[in-house]
Amino acid sequence: MKSQAKNNIKKSFFVTFLFFAGLFSIQAQNQIIPLWNKISDEIAAPNYQEKEIITDGVVESTSMVTKPTLSVFFPKEFKTNQTAVIIFPGGGYSHLAIDKEGTKVAKWLNSLGIVAFVLKYRLPSDLIMTNKTVGPLQDAQESVRLVRSNAEKWNINPEKIGVMGFSAGGHLASTLATHYDDKVYDTNSKTSARPDFSLLIYPVISMENSITHKGSQTNLLGNEPAQLVIDQFSNEKKVTQNTPPAFLVHATDDTVVLPENSINYYLALKNKGVSAELHLYEKGGHGFGLGVNDTSKFWTRECEEWLKSHSF
Repeated sequence: MKSQAKNNIKKSFFVTFLFFAGLFSIQAQNQIIPLWNKISDEIAAPNYQEKEIITDGVVESTSMVTKPTLSVFFPKEFKTNQTAVIIFPGGGYSHLAIDKEGTKVAKWLNSLGIVAFVLKYRLPSDLIMTNKTVGPLQDAQESVRLVRSNAEKWNINPEKIGVMGFSAGGHLASTLATHYDDKVYDTNSKTSARPDFSLLIYPVISMENSITHKGSQTNLLGNEPAQLVIDQFSNEKKVTQNTPPAFLVHATDDTVVLPENSINYYLALKNKGVSAELHLYEKGGHGFGLGVNDTSKFWTRECEEWLKSHSF
């Protein structure tokens, strides 16, 4: 009897070991997941083909996206109840800086113990969308719904899912933060598309002519958009008490995307009583990614502290 009991204990231990080893294996394996089964309001355009710029075997940039995907990056250390961040690379709504503002950022987030997702989203185009102004937002909303609905499978806390956007990707992230309840596509999902926080790095926020990035405005809204449309996608004007908390980074000497974009969004959040933190660096220019020059190279440290302070 004692021998049988010992065998049962060994078997139980072995099964438990295999279970957790299997979990770890699933956790450690990065994946690329199609975002849609069927893309809403899609226009078939056989000659519209995705283009990649590859250097030394690494996809640095992609454009003309027709099949959005989520690339999943898991931390090496297995944990339950993890924070997740969905990354929106920038590129003026004309291309995606998928390596510098995507893959590299995901690996940095992994080093903090955060599950990272890089969204390869569709760029606004009349050739493949019936309404190009909401095409990227459709992908952004669906990405949050997909991650939240799979939170248990990926050991993610469904109330700790944030978004992170760089430049025009910051416009998309702030659009999602302020338009998460907008019905921009047909869905039966009851899962919320609201992110729990946003990390906005030298973001385009406004479509107002005086401070917007003109290329992003033209690509998203077209030439000479009506003021009503400009107002709709100037996200500093759409902040409410329910807008998620935000961490913002900008360089004062950014002449591509003016720092007023971040400043005005921060003030809008402050005026609505929403938690926000803004870091303005004297130098850094635009597009510094994880930080390469001057004081802007320290923003990742400040971001880590902000995430910790909010228990993310």
